[in-house]
Amino acid sequence: MNILKNVFSFGFATFLSRILGFIRDNLIAVYLGAGIASDALFVAFRFPNTFRQLFAEGVFNSAFIPSYAKESKAKRNLFANQILSLKIIFIIIVIVIVEIFARQFLYLIAPGFQKIPEKFELAVNLYRISFPFLFFISIASVFSAILNFNEKFFVTAAAPIIFNGLLIVSLFLFHSSQIELVYASCITLVLVGFVQAIYLFLFLKQYFKLKLLFRVRINNKIRIFFKKFFPSVFASGINQLNILVGTIIASFQTSAVSYLYYADRIYQLPLALSGIAIGTVVLPRLSKEILTAKFSRINSIQNRSLELCLFLTLPAFIGIIVGYNEIIKSIFGFGSFNSETIVNTSNALFLFGIGLPAFALTKVYASFYFARHNTKLPFYISVFSVSINIIVSLIFFKKVGFLIIPFATSFAAWCTVIIYQVNLYLDKYHFFDKLFFIKILKTIFCTIIMGLVFVLLIKIFGEYLLLNSLVKPLTLISMVLFSSLIYFLCAFFIKAFSISDLKF
Repeated sequence: MNILKNVFSFGFATFLSRILGFIRDNLIAVYLGAGIASDALFVAFRFPNTFRQLFAEGVFNSAFIPSYAKESKAKRNLFANQILSLKIIFIIIVIVIVEIFARQFLYLIAPGFQKIPEKFELAVNLYRISFPFLFFISIASVFSAILNFNEKFFVTAAAPIIFNGLLIVSLFLFHSSQIELVYASCITLVLVGFVQAIYLFLFLKQYFKLKLLFRVRINNKIRIFFKKFFPSVFASGINQLNILVGTIIASFQTSAVSYLYYADRIYQLPLALSGIAIGTVVLPRLSKEILTAKFSRINSIQNRSLELCLFLTLPAFIGIIVGYNEIIKSIFGFGSFNSETIVNTSNALFLFGIGLPAFALTKVYASFYFARHNTKLPFYISVFSVSINIIVSLIFFKKVGFLIIPFATSFAAWCTVIIYQVNLYLDKYHFFDKLFFIKILKTIFCTIIMGLVFVLLIKIFGEYLLLNSLVKPLTLISMVLFSSLIYFLCAFFIKAFSISDLKF
C-alpha cells in the first residue's frame, strides 16, 4: 500500500469537492449574508449533517472496517447486509421521532432562536424538510466503507462533489427570494442523499451484493460490532460534537451561528486534506497489519502517518494564523456579507485555526485505537474533550461572546492530542522514532519560510484584496499557490518529505 498515493487520491477528490463547497458557501454569503434566513438554514443543516458525520461516513468506517477485515471473504457480504439492514431500521425510527418532535429537538440545538419566533418557525420547517437526508446518506456510508476497505478512496471522496454541485445549481435557480432559496436548499439536500447512494452503489457491484434482510439474527459478531460502534460514534465525531455544542451556545447571539459556519468551512478544507484523509486511508491498512504484522512495521506506519499529517497541516495552520482576515475578505466579502460580518468571521477563523493541527492529529490518533478494536479509550477521551469545551464556553460566553466557542473548541482539541499521545505511550501502541523528529524539524523550518513568504505577499498585494470583484479571490489563490510552491520546493531540497517512506 502506498499511503501517499491513496491520501493524494482521497485528498484530490476532497479538494475538488471543497472548492465547489467554497463556491456554494460564497453564493450563500452573497445571497443571505448573516441574518435570520442564514441562521435558520445553517441550524437546519447542522443537525442532519452532524448525524451524518456521527452515524454515517467516517465515523462508521472506524467501527465497520476493523470488524469487516476480520471476516472471511465468504462471510463479508452477509455481515455487511446484516449491518446495513439494522442500520436502515434504526435510521427510520430516528427520522420518524425527529419529524414528530422537531420543535423540541430544535429547541435543544438552538434554544436562542426562541427569542425570534419568525426565525424559530422557519428553522423548524427547514429542519423537517432536510432531516430525511440522513436515510440515504446512512445507506451510502455502508457502501463507502466497503469501497474504502478495497482502497477505492477516490470514488468515495468524490461523492460530495455531487452534493455541492446540485446545491450550487439550486442557489442559482432560486436566489431571487431568501425564503425560497433556503427551502430549495433543504429539498436539494434530500435529493443529493439519494443520488450519492445510487452513485456509490454503481461502483460497488464487484465487491458487494445487496440483499436487505427483514429478519436479522443478532449474533455475537453483530453485538461486538455495535458494542464498538456506539463508543466510536462519540470518539470519532468529537470535532462534530464540539461544533454542535458551539451551535447550541451561539444561537443566543444574533448571527453568531452564521459567523461560525463560514469560519468552519475554511479550516475544514485543510483538515479534510490532512487528518481526515490520512485517518481514512490508514485505518484499513492498520486493521489488516495488526492481524499479522510485527510491532516495528505497525509503529513505522503510524509514525509516517503522523509525519504526513503534520506536513500537510502545518502550512495551512500558518496560512490561517497569518492571513485569516484576508482569507475571509477574499472569499466571502461580497454582496450581503458586510464589514461587521467579515470581522467577526475572521476572528472566529483565527481561533479555529489555532486548533487545526490538533483537529487533524486527533483523527489520526483515533484510527490507531480503532484499528486495534479499542473504542472505549477514544470514547472516554472524547467525553472529556466535549466536557472541557462546554465548561469553557459556558463560563466565558457572557463576557467574551461567541468567540469563546472556537477558542474552547481548539483548546479542547489540544488537550485531546496530549491525552492520546500519553495513552498510546503507556499502552505501548506507539513510540516516536528518530526519523520522525528529523522530518518534523525540517517540516517546521519549511513552514516558517512559507509563512514569511505569505506575509510578504500580503504586504505587496494587499490592496488587491480590498477590491469588490473577482480580483480578490484570484489574488488570494495566487498568493496561496506561490507560497505552497515555496514550501514544497524547500521540503524537496532539504528532504523534509520522502515518498519512499510512505510505501508499505
